[in-house]
Amino acid sequence: MGHQPEINKSSRHSKITGDFTEALILYWLSKHGFECAQIDHMGMDIIARNPTTAELMGISVKSRSRVKGKEDDKVRIYRSDIRKLETACETFACHPYFAVVVDAAPFIHCFITSATHLSTLSGRRKHLAFRMTPKDLAAHETDPEIRIFRFKYKTHRWWK
Repeated sequence: MGHQPEINKSSRHSKITGDFTEALILYWLSKHGFECAQIDHMGMDIIARNPTTAELMGISVKSRSRVKGKEDDKVRIYRSDIRKLETACETFACHPYFAVVVDAAPFIHCFITSATHLSTLSGRRKHLAFRMTPKDLAAHETDPEIRIFRFKYKTHRWWK
């Protein structure tokens, strides 16, 4: 493979990443028959009705845009984030879920799992760790409680 230049992200990249990944999860759910809407509520980004189970899901999207050499870094989800999502889900009478989206070139990995299952994946004190090492990605692939989709991408031509 050719040399990939170091990327200098914009000052607003974190905000743009969050907006993009929320829209990506919303798009994928909609594409697969979920009635869903992006919402602006403390702890919850998306509300969706599962067409298979009729379950009403409250989803918090956690995203990271990794630089070269950091692709395997875990995604930390703080217990306070879980509490905020659970509170929002009580308000809207839905079940709490997390979507974890990681841009780790050359892939954008997308995972959706219940907050309950996420809690079983890591028992840290202040935060949970959604791990992204190759071994962990292989384990996620076989975990029936995690829904997964991913994109492989390549920049064919860009400014130098």
